[in-house]
Order: sequence, then structure tokens, then C-alpha cells
Amino acid sequence: MSLSATSHRIPLNDGHSVPIIGLGTYSDPVPSPKGLCAEAVKVAIDTGYRHFDGAYIYKNEHEVGEAIREKIAEGKVKREDIFYCGKLWATHHVPDMVRPCLERTLKILKLDYVDLYIVEIPMAFKPGDEIYPKDENGKWLYHESNLCATWEALEACKDAGLVKSLGVSNFNRRQLELILNKPGLKHKPVSNQVECHPYFTQPKLLKFCQQHDIVIIAYSPLGTCRNPSWVNVYCPPLLKDAFLNSLGEKYNKTPAQIVLRFNIQRGVVVIPKSFNPERIKENFQIFDFSLTEEEMKNIEALNKNIRFVQMLMWSDHPEYPFHDEY
Repeated sequence: MSLSATSHRIPLNDGHSVPIIGLGTYSDPVPSPKGLCAEAVKVAIDTGYRHFDGAYIYKNEHEVGEAIREKIAEGKVKREDIFYCGKLWATHHVPDMVRPCLERTLKILKLDYVDLYIVEIPMAFKPGDEIYPKDENGKWLYHESNLCATWEALEACKDAGLVKSLGVSNFNRRQLELILNKPGLKHKPVSNQVECHPYFTQPKLLKFCQQHDIVIIAYSPLGTCRNPSWVNVYCPPLLKDAFLNSLGEKYNKTPAQIVLRFNIQRGVVVIPKSFNPERIKENFQIFDFSLTEEEMKNIEALNKNIRFVQMLMWSDHPEYPFHDEY
């Protein structure tokens, strides 16, 4: 199966579609050096990427917007070629804060709409402009979640033309069902952005989402950085896996390319993050080979069911999503 790099998109349940590979723009530590993100986005567009995953809390949406607008002005792409995903942060779940939050992102990007806007985590924090609110003793300040009310506010943003598609991130099955079973639901979530890679294949969540026509978008599709302040470093590095490396040798590909190919063959969208021009180009070279059915099964068998991104600091939140099996 030879896939066309620029045209390979997955249909969404609302009539739109998403490119199967995107560029993640999360920066660790935040923020990245000035201009680095903008350069990465420009390299990505020149390489053939059309999908960009960002968020207000990454503090670099202005650079993403600047790079997209520059490439549109050059005639390299049209706005409708680009698929941009923005995110609603946990301190803005209160319904009357949702639209102003999206409008702020649009103002920063200097774009008229975003293609996808997602609830970044199902846990609500104390409403306000402080991204990580804590009390004087360093305790997290949570807020009671009402995911259905937040969703209705997002539906109004879609109806107003500020966003084409709506989705969620880090939602478990129960939280997805809350939205899917909401009385008067106007717009189904089109996607659920979650950690997904050969060491954490998410088979049950993937099956559930496929049954409900919800696309899984994989963050940390190559594993993740080894920052012990927020990453589970007890899980071995994914890209050092012997079997993945042996497949890389067979196909003359890197382990990263094997891992990305594995997910796209399962219908999972991947958004590898890189600000390194060579890696950005390399991550896109996954459309000129395909893995056999047996190789796919063998990669699935690598699943350790261990998350790199556990968000343990919020594990006492009533809506912490990872206590459930999936």
C-alpha cells in the first residue's frame, strides 16, 4: 500500500478530514528559544506537512500563526490546505469562558478559524488566567468539572464558524460516553488525542473510538523526552527497542519511522514533535513502504500497557482519566 504524502487524510465524522501526520509544537522546557518553533513550522510546510498541533499553554501559537501566514503569502499553501488544532485549557472549562479562550487563540494566530479545537484534559482547574493554579501551600486548586456544559459552549463556537471540528484529549471511555450520551448533542467529538505508541497501544480505547467514529490522534507517538519531572522514566526508551530496530534495518528506515508507520497503518493520526529540521523531514518519510500484517501483530505484541505521560500530579482530581482501565 503506497500512500500519497500530501493527500493522505482520514475522514472525520462531521464531513471534514485530518492529515494522518502532523507536527507537534509542544516545547519542553517551555518556552523554546525565540523563532525556533516558527522555523520548524516553515520547514514542515515545505516538507509537505499540513497538520499542526498547538495550544495556548505552549506559549508559541504566535510563531505557528506567523509561519503559516508567511507560507500562505508565499503561495506555498492556501489556508484551506492547513489543519490547525488548538486546545481549551483546564482553567477555562466554565461555559462562558470557552468562546473568549478560543477567540484569544485566533487573535494570537491571526487566523479566522481553527480546524480542530479540543478539550485538553477532562479535569477542570480553578477558573482564571493562571495556567497552573495552586494555593499558598502548593496544593493544586481544582474546580468541579461539568464536561457536558463545556461541550455545549464548544458546540456554540462551531455553530459561530470559529472552529470546523470539535474533539477531546486524554478522555477515557466513561468521559467520552458522557459527551456521546448528552441529551441534545449537536456535534459529536471527531477525535480523542491520547498517548499511543508500540509500548502503549491503547487497543480497547482504539476499538471503542472506532466503533463511535472517533479518530485517535497519538501524542508522544515516538515515546517522549526523558524529563523525570513529568515523564515516567521507568519505561525503557521506545526507540531503542531491538525488534523495532531490526525492522528499521530491513526497510532501511529509522526506528522512529517504523513506529509512525505502525500507527498510521492502524488508522491512528500521529503528531510527532520536533524542532529539528532533519528529524521533521525524516518523520515525514513514511509513505514509501508498508509493514506486513505479521510485523504489525509483532509490534502490537510489544505493548507494555505503561504510560510515559501519567499526569500523576493530578491523580487526586475527581476526573483524573487514568484510574479507569481505558
